[in-house]
Amino acid sequence: MTPLEKGSKKLLNAWAFYDWANSVYSLVIASAIFPIFYDLIFHASGSGYITVFGTSVKSTALISFVTAFAFLVVAFISPLLSGIADYAGNKKSFLQLFCYLGGLSCIGLYWFDLNNLYLSLVCYFFGLIGFWGSLVFYNSYLPDIAFPDQQDAVSARGYSMGYIGSVILLIINLAMVMSVEDSEKEQMMRYSFVSVGVWWILFSQYSYYYLPKGNKEGKKITGDVVFMGFRELRKVWSQLKQNITLKRYLGGFFVYSMAVQTVMLVATYFGAEEIQWGEGGAKQMGLIVSILLIQLIAVAGAVITSKLSAKYGNIKTLIGINCIWAVICICAFFVTQPIEFYITAAFVGLVMGGIQSLSRSTYSKFLPETTDTASFFSFYDVTEKIGIVIGMVLYGAIDQIFGSMRYSVVFLTLFFIIGIFLLLRVERKK
Repeated sequence: MTPLEKGSKKLLNAWAFYDWANSVYSLVIASAIFPIFYDLIFHASGSGYITVFGTSVKSTALISFVTAFAFLVVAFISPLLSGIADYAGNKKSFLQLFCYLGGLSCIGLYWFDLNNLYLSLVCYFFGLIGFWGSLVFYNSYLPDIAFPDQQDAVSARGYSMGYIGSVILLIINLAMVMSVEDSEKEQMMRYSFVSVGVWWILFSQYSYYYLPKGNKEGKKITGDVVFMGFRELRKVWSQLKQNITLKRYLGGFFVYSMAVQTVMLVATYFGAEEIQWGEGGAKQMGLIVSILLIQLIAVAGAVITSKLSAKYGNIKTLIGINCIWAVICICAFFVTQPIEFYITAAFVGLVMGGIQSLSRSTYSKFLPETTDTASFFSFYDVTEKIGIVIGMVLYGAIDQIFGSMRYSVVFLTLFFIIGIFLLLRVERKK
């Protein structure tokens, strides 16, 4: 097939369609069905604590620590792989590798069980690595397939398609879960995990068909190439010294992304444990309604953010969104009733998609002229992942010490405040 021209509608749609394919992981596994399933099996065991390597650990703190460790691994391996991808010009192959790793791991969650906890957590661990590892190469395609004036819109389109696609599968999964008796709901949730893996692998094939293999001729990979990614990161760091705007933006992004990603990763666990849902299946239904509310509003939020950035500039818009996030975290400390949780969820949805899509496109705009985009986006992703590691470890530690996630959430407000201060130092450009 003749490669599509940069900026072509079909190429942009093919890139954005990968969001449709992989976002089912972030919704069904990371945000919706799996957290409810995780809470359910611990509730069935009669205790919110479990012994891990001889230590009693709170269930929500345990999943926070495992998540943090997975992100630490991603932060380490992504420079290695992105360097190889840039050198060999085969970033599509790495995108596929992580996609299949993540998809098969989701299928493996079908066998998640407390009696085989370590093996179960391995599937969760590699599912997370597959999802976030693939995003390193997916994000690095953006400046390759879109011109600067297209990047905000196509980035928002990707997130919107992801929200819509993931909501469709979630509704199918919820219909499966809610159509059976309480004793069978756990089994339906296990089938949902399988559906995520199949959906992710199947729909990603459309993107693979049209996306280019890489941005240069392929070369043979030798031993010297393996650590090229770290050398590229040092090179990127050196270039940041001359690009003060990009350096300052990355500093702000590192801090506020630490809190954003942590909130999104733990929101359902927070709702399951801290909200007074009442008896019966009210908790499951309430969490499901909240998640759907977040996803549907997030579609509009991504579009609104794109329009605001076009009018007021990316940095001003990001500052405003961070202010809203800070208020959300403070309010979450006092939320106890379902209606309060729904209102909080609505505001999370409004700013969730917007801050992700705008952060990605803002970074892309600040990049210098280069063909080695994977290395720059690897630096971006490593920054984000290290931030998540710090955020999740602090969140889990506070949860373990105080026995409540309320203190963990309100602590995250500090990162948004610092992020706002750092963004104020970035040159204001539209």
